[in-house]
Amino acid sequence: MRHLLRRCYACKIYTLKQECPRCHGLTHDPHPPKFSPDDKYARYRIADRYKADSGSSKSEEGSGNN
Repeated sequence: MRHLLRRCYACKIYTLKQECPRCHGLTHDPHPPKFSPDDKYARYRIADRYKADSGSSKSEEGSGNN
């Protein structure tokens, strides 16, 4: 089943449209992906998430030391 509800990236309001009616920005599907116990790609998705999180925290720490 396709999800109908969408959320704006910028103003964080929910809408049914592809474009936000308030700021005319892009919207995305706020629903998480369907869980599957035998997900073949979970390892890569989790590694990518941790890589992105550790990269942002290192840049924040480095800017405070100068």
